[in-house]
Amino acid sequence: MQVPSEAKIGGFIRHILFGKNIFCPECKSRLVVCYESRFRCKSCRCKFSLLSHTWLSNLKISLKDFWLILWCFTSQMPIKQAMIVTGLSKKGVRYWYDTFRENLPKERVILEAIIQLQLDEAYFGGYKGRTLLMAKQKGTKKLAYKILNHTQPSRLDAWDSLKENVKPGSTLCTDGFSIYQGIETLHPVTHLVDIHKAWEFSNTSEIEGIFGNLRTFIRRMYHHVTPNKLESVVSEFSFRFSHPEIFESHRSFLQITLQFVPSG
Repeated sequence: MQVPSEAKIGGFIRHILFGKNIFCPECKSRLVVCYESRFRCKSCRCKFSLLSHTWLSNLKISLKDFWLILWCFTSQMPIKQAMIVTGLSKKGVRYWYDTFRENLPKERVILEAIIQLQLDEAYFGGYKGRTLLMAKQKGTKKLAYKILNHTQPSRLDAWDSLKENVKPGSTLCTDGFSIYQGIETLHPVTHLVDIHKAWEFSNTSEIEGIFGNLRTFIRRMYHHVTPNKLESVVSEFSFRFSHPEIFESHRSFLQITLQFVPSG
C-alpha cells in the first residue's frame, strides 16, 4: 500500500471536518485566525488544532503511521500481521483497533419480519464468561444482539432481548433450547422451532451461519476475545456484516466516523 504524504492526509481530514472553510468547533464562527499549525477563534477565543475536538485529539503517532494502522483495521488484518506491517507493538495495534471499534457509529436495530427472524445464543469466555443472544432478519443483513454478563441465560433474558430488538407480530424461529419454550406467551410473535437433534435446521440456518462467521472472525483477527471486550468486538463484526461500506477503505471509515466531539 502507498501511504499519502502527511500534507495530503491532513488535507483529507480537514475536508471531512471543516469542508472548504475552517470554522470554530465550539461556536461555529468563521472568524478564525491561523498561527503555525493551530487556530484561534476571534468570537469565543477558543484555541484548537485540526484534531483537538475529535476522537483523534490525543494522536501520538504520525498521520502516515495512523493512516497505515487504519488501513490494516479496515482490511481486517490480524493483529500479528498488522504488527509486521506497521512496526507497532502488539499493545499499540490493540490500542488502535480498540479505538476504531469504540468510535463506530452507535445504532439500535429493531427487527421486524412477517417471514422470519432467527434467534440463537452462544457463549464466550468459559464458565465465567458471557452469553450472546443474537437475532437475524432472514434474507437481509440486519442483526440485533444482547450480551448477558453470565453463561446461564433464562427465558426472561430471551424475553428482554425480544422486547428490545423485535417488533410484535414478527415470526420468530429458534432451536429447541428451553429458554425459548413458550416465548410466544411473553412476547406477541409466531414461534417456529427447529429441533437440531432431529436434524431440523431450515428455520435457523442463517443465524447458525452468523455465529460460525463470528467465531472465525474473532479467531483470525484477534485470536481470542476477553469477556470485557466481547461487546465491542461483536459490535465491530455486526457493522462489518451489516454496513460493509464503512470498511471499504480507510477514507470511507473516517468520512463516517470522524466528527467533532462536544466539549464538556
